[in-house]
Amino acid sequence: MRESWGDLRVALALAGAGADDPTVLAALAHVDPTPGSGHGGPAFEENLDPEAQRLRALVDLATQGDAEAFGQLYDHYVGGIYRFIYYRVGSAQLAEDLTSETFVRGLRAVNRFSWQGKDFGAWLTTIARNLITDHFKSSRSRLEIVSDSVPETRQSPPTPEDEVLSLVSNEILLAAVNALPEEQRDCILMRFMQGLSIAQTAAALGRSEGAVKQLQLRAVRSLAKNITEDVR
Repeated sequence: MRESWGDLRVALALAGAGADDPTVLAALAHVDPTPGSGHGGPAFEENLDPEAQRLRALVDLATQGDAEAFGQLYDHYVGGIYRFIYYRVGSAQLAEDLTSETFVRGLRAVNRFSWQGKDFGAWLTTIARNLITDHFKSSRSRLEIVSDSVPETRQSPPTPEDEVLSLVSNEILLAAVNALPEEQRDCILMRFMQGLSIAQTAAALGRSEGAVKQLQLRAVRSLAKNITEDVR
């Protein structure tokens, strides 16, 4: 799983330039991992790449009580779960705590995990999302960006699409994402910051893949409009 600030900026640039929906959707689809990687049940097994097959085997072992297998799953998924939480809460310490609790709860419940309609990464993301909701309910905290710096991850030379949004820092972009309606915000974070596929995001949100595609399209168009207004 990877952060995709650059991919999000490309989609925003296209939306801001007035590109039609199919063009923006094509850019958004570019973020997806290799089709068939990481979701589905036995009927999909033959379509999985070697890494996805390895993860599936680890999940099957973990559900049978294999602690070492769960540890390897932790190593694979912890970065993506941490990024999703961090970009929601804005605090590295709190993100570390909630990430740890996500995997503690995952370990306790892994024996009840079922492949039917749920990817393992999406399942963990749902746990994380519920923990975030509980945190803000209990503390009545106001979601805001704090002083922790948002890491810049794209090191390649800027493309023309990137230059369209060159005046927008990652901090401004993240603030705009956090101002979106809840499902749009979580959809963007899962897709671009956590690196989940359309299928995985749909599983985590409990929506259809078609609904997620439209959800992210509306979110990107809203972001492009709001950010353009802010930098003028």
